[in-house]
Amino acid sequence: MRRKIAYPLATLGMVASSLAVASSPAMAHGYVSSPPSRQAQCAAGSVANCGAIQFEPQSAEAPKGSKECNGGVAAFSELNNNSLPWKATNVGKSATFNWVLTARHRTATWVYYVDGNAIATFNDNNQIPAASVSHTVDLSRFSGRKTVLAVWNIGDTPMAFYNCVDVNIGGTGGGGSTTPTTPPTTAPTRPPATTPTTPPTKAPTTAPTATTAPTSTVPATGKEWAPGVAYKINDVVTYNGVSYKCRQAHQSIRSWEPSIWTLALWLPL
Repeated sequence: MRRKIAYPLATLGMVASSLAVASSPAMAHGYVSSPPSRQAQCAAGSVANCGAIQFEPQSAEAPKGSKECNGGVAAFSELNNNSLPWKATNVGKSATFNWVLTARHRTATWVYYVDGNAIATFNDNNQIPAASVSHTVDLSRFSGRKTVLAVWNIGDTPMAFYNCVDVNIGGTGGGGSTTPTTPPTTAPTRPPATTPTTPPTKAPTTAPTATTAPTSTVPATGKEWAPGVAYKINDVVTYNGVSYKCRQAHQSIRSWEPSIWTLALWLPL
């Protein structure tokens, strides 16, 4: 059975779009875009052999309580595979984790784990979050290469979303890239688009900003949009002959083209 997944889409008053993928019926919701989580690296094409998660990086949804990168979802088992060449981002004594939410839901807590232990919890008191959410987490107790498990616990369902983010704390130990490598020029074959079943909630009137925005790898001069690039607020790109200005700092991936994410991430000029 095919699952319908909602993406933010441009229309001045609301955000809605979709993509169908083969999996169990449920909506997609969000994931850590920077530092790039394992599913972000798969979606950008910097890590191959990722399976279905490359098409739906925001869909690692499972019942609360898991300590696995895939939340225990068998279809996304590649996220647990430590032998894949995951890129680790160099960070200092703290790191800011930036989520992009494709469907916003009442939130209980956001919890971050290292070595199976909770190191930071952010309580949203069952409120609906913004389209992007950022948390700065103290990592001073650790050093070297670590895998941070970031969990978004939904407030009105028994479900949660799981992301593993590989980091080099102190910028040492195992060598890592701050951004995914250049993705392949040919996008992977993906399932056909369908119409959304339920549009996300109303888009925020002002674009939220991350506490620490990624450094853009392109100048704000109207360069052609590309996947695998860290865009910052006010960067200008062109796509299909139209110019767009970045509204939210994010790491671009295939299926996040400006024409799809208008108003959520990009403002047409």
